[in-house]
Amino acid sequence: MNKFLDVKELTKRFGGVTAVNNVSFALGEGEVMAVIGPNGAGKTTLFNMISNYISPTQGEVLYKGERLTGKKVFELAHLGISRTFQNLQIFTNMTVLENVMMGTFVQTKSNIFSAGFRLPVIKKAEEEAYRMASGALKMVGLGDLLLEKAGQLSYGQQKKLEFARAIVYNPALIMLDEPMAGLNDFETSIMAGYIKDLKKKGSSFLFVEHKMATVMEIADRIVVLDFGKKIAEGTPGEIQNNEHVISAYLGEEAI
Repeated sequence: MNKFLDVKELTKRFGGVTAVNNVSFALGEGEVMAVIGPNGAGKTTLFNMISNYISPTQGEVLYKGERLTGKKVFELAHLGISRTFQNLQIFTNMTVLENVMMGTFVQTKSNIFSAGFRLPVIKKAEEEAYRMASGALKMVGLGDLLLEKAGQLSYGQQKKLEFARAIVYNPALIMLDEPMAGLNDFETSIMAGYIKDLKKKGSSFLFVEHKMATVMEIADRIVVLDFGKKIAEGTPGEIQNNEHVISAYLGEEAI
């Protein structure tokens, strides 16, 4: 398998507590991989190490063969990596359109000097940002709400908004931390459809999720964590038939 993202022996200790212990796996280009496990298993800590929000105690992450560990968070965006968070990170007092336009800075070519003097490059960058943002919002069904305040949206619409901001600059790797959390069955199905559509266009996904039916539907492979350790990795079928995983994490409903 082409190691598009290569997670190598990541470990994170907080004092005497080991939150993630020697976790390794590789994600292939164009693949959808899920990370599952009970609360406290270390999933978000793992995500935060991969996306450089926290530094690992040991181990490293490679992306397209380049070492990610130690880079600044904004540098990952320039490399084509985006992520969402468990808790929504939207600007409630800004419009829906403005929220997503904030995510286009990676591709638009402007700086403080050109913005201050309103140089022609700024007008062109703003037009490109509008085009990209409105296109992403249309894709997630928010095209008619561009000028609404983000804080006025329903929770499900805010999740769509955060997803639109994560995909607006066409990142190659999209990391989603519990994208279905708080969504009803219909909204969950819609979100899963967005992931499937983008996978067809070549995007790769790494996501944390608790809704097992959705994980089994959209993931190509699954990594299972327990108390910070990787206890299983495989296809949905292999995970469903892993007796330890079934008894400890999935239960009878997932079979």
